[in-house]
Amino acid sequence: MSGSGPTGGTGATGPERVRTVDGVDYERIPVQTHLLHIKEPLEPVFDRYVAPVLQPGDWLVVSEKFVTIAQGRVIHRSVVRPGLLARLIVKGVTKHANDVGYSDPAKMQVAIMQAGWWRMLLATVGGGFTRVALRRHGDFYRIAGHGVSEIDGFNPDTVKPFDEFAMLGPSDPDAVAQTLADHVGAPVAVVDANNINVEVLGASRDLPVDRATVRAAILDNPLGQNDELTPIVVVRRIAPA
Repeated sequence: MSGSGPTGGTGATGPERVRTVDGVDYERIPVQTHLLHIKEPLEPVFDRYVAPVLQPGDWLVVSEKFVTIAQGRVIHRSVVRPGLLARLIVKGVTKHANDVGYSDPAKMQVAIMQAGWWRMLLATVGGGFTRVALRRHGDFYRIAGHGVSEIDGFNPDTVKPFDEFAMLGPSDPDAVAQTLADHVGAPVAVVDANNINVEVLGASRDLPVDRATVRAAILDNPLGQNDELTPIVVVRRIAPA
C-alpha cells in the first residue's frame, strides 16, 4: 500500500537497527502496540507503550495511518462504487511490487470523492502530459491536491480488518504531533512511509532535527509495511565513542 500500514512494522527482512545520516548514527527502536480501534485516543497508547522506552534526547516517528485511524478518517470498501473515470485512470497507473498504490479502482474512486470529478480529470490529463513531454513525475498529485497522495488502503497485506478500509490523510498532522509531544514529553514527527518513499507530514515544534533528516533517518521504513504492529519508532542519537 502507499504508506506504512495502520500498525507499522519492519518489512520482510527488516531494516538495520542503526542508520547513519550526515555522519550521525541513529538507533531506531520500533514500538509494538495493540491493534488500534477506530477513534481510539492515542494518549493512553503512548502512556502504555512509549513512555517506558523513552530516554532523554529521544524523538518519535509515528505512522500517519495510526493517526488516521484514531481520527476515524477511514472509508469501508462496501460504500465505494468505482465509476467510469476511476476505472479509466487506473489503466495508466504505475504498479509497484508490494504496494497496491492506485492500481485499485476503488481506491481511485476514494480519491475522486475527495478531489472531485473534474479536478481528477484535470490531474490525469495534466499529469500525463508533463510526465511524457517534460519527463516530470508527481504533477498528478500536485494538481489533484486534497491530500490525494496521502490516501492509503484496500491492501490485502494489511492487518485485518483494515485491509478492507481506505484511509485518508490525517487532519492537521502538525497539531497532532504537537499534542502527542506535549503529552509524552518527547518531540514527534508524523510520517507517510512505505517501501517506495517517505514523506514527513507533521512535526512538533521541539523536533531537534529538520524534516529532511527525519526522512533520511527512516527512509528504509522501520515502521514496516504489513502486520508488525509497530506504528511508532523511537529514534535515539548514538553518541560517538
